[in-house]
Amino acid sequence: MDILHSKILGEGQPFIILHGFLGMSDNWKTLGSQYSENGFEVHLIDQRNHGKSFHSEEFNYDLLSDDVINYMDYHNIASAFVMGHSMGGKTAMQLATSHPERVTKLIVADIAPKYYPPHHDFIFNGLSQLDFDKISDRREADDELSKHIKERGIRQFLLKNLYWVEKEKLGFRFNFDVLKDQMEDIGENITPNAIYDGPTLFLRGDRSEYIQPNDFEEIKRHFPNAQIETIDKAGHWLHAENPKQFYEKSFKFLNS
Repeated sequence: MDILHSKILGEGQPFIILHGFLGMSDNWKTLGSQYSENGFEVHLIDQRNHGKSFHSEEFNYDLLSDDVINYMDYHNIASAFVMGHSMGGKTAMQLATSHPERVTKLIVADIAPKYYPPHHDFIFNGLSQLDFDKISDRREADDELSKHIKERGIRQFLLKNLYWVEKEKLGFRFNFDVLKDQMEDIGENITPNAIYDGPTLFLRGDRSEYIQPNDFEEIKRHFPNAQIETIDKAGHWLHAENPKQFYEKSFKFLNS
């Protein structure tokens, strides 16, 4: 059985953090360190087909949730605080509703329990133009990617996945082909009648379209004890765009 790769920081109550689509555990290093300095044993996890975790042809939220359970069993974690962003938020929701006894409290960052149509085509179109037989460093990769993806922040986020596959040959850590083929599955909803009635916090960016007021009723249906709070001056990458407020609101909830 493959066990997910992670970085473990600090000591205290187990706190599992799940990154978003095309992300990795490193995206949460700064915030993870803050939580770890304040009473938590933080597990920054790479989900399957991402970061340094195993690659697999199979990819759906039941499997992603089971991966976390296997990880918890491997590390002898009976229950944990769980937080996920975007795709990781869907994994966290599936985990909490499937195995409520394993989740002490749940935090979901900028994703709702609903279906999202595929909307990453422009990213994969850009990434598919990168020819690593010709590109020899990150700057060249960024120059090529900028022809297809104008937002520098998105490019920087994607280029964090570059690594040296072998001497003088770059490649992506994520499983490009499988993730490109499974885009439809990324947008899938959690199980239709799933319910987690433990303490839950949904955080949404005030500039993000991912959680709208008309989603609140559906959130409460699946998560009857959910609080919904807004992070100011933040879009979908709310933890990176307003880390101070994100930390304050999440830490207050974890300790309430």
